[in-house]
Amino acid sequence: VAAATAIAPALPAQSRQHPNPSGSAGPHLHNGIFYFFGTGANDGYPSNDQVTVSDPFDKHVTRTMEALKKTLAENGCTMDSLLHLEVFLCLPLADGQPVLSGNARFHAHQAQYETLNGIYHPYFSKGRAPSRACMAVEWIPGNSLIEIAGSALVVAASPASAG
Repeated sequence: VAAATAIAPALPAQSRQHPNPSGSAGPHLHNGIFYFFGTGANDGYPSNDQVTVSDPFDKHVTRTMEALKKTLAENGCTMDSLLHLEVFLCLPLADGQPVLSGNARFHAHQAQYETLNGIYHPYFSKGRAPSRACMAVEWIPGNSLIEIAGSALVVAASPASAG
């Protein structure tokens, strides 16, 4: 980490001061590590290109992984420099969709987990996937069925700070 600290750039203003309705600190850099929160399926996409909870789960996962990849690149990190991720999954809660319980709910979460893994692993070089915790939750803000938080080692100057 000491070597990474020497090359760790300052984060662009939008990363240091990410507006967060909860009032907590936004993504930030500390000792060469980029800490981020709340990357979901609609983050970084224009308002005319948003998914809803009715869209297929695999679309939510792919869009979230692409948004994560972009956020990392903007802050001098790569998918392979990720250290740890916390992945939150939820089942769709929408009018007209059945609310599952018991074994049906368990199997639905299990299917989401398997779908996540099928999309997730190809984003990393062999043997480079970070440690990960995966949790099923009741609700995620922003019409997303997945949210990812975590940390990554800064390995290069971010494009915003290099310019």
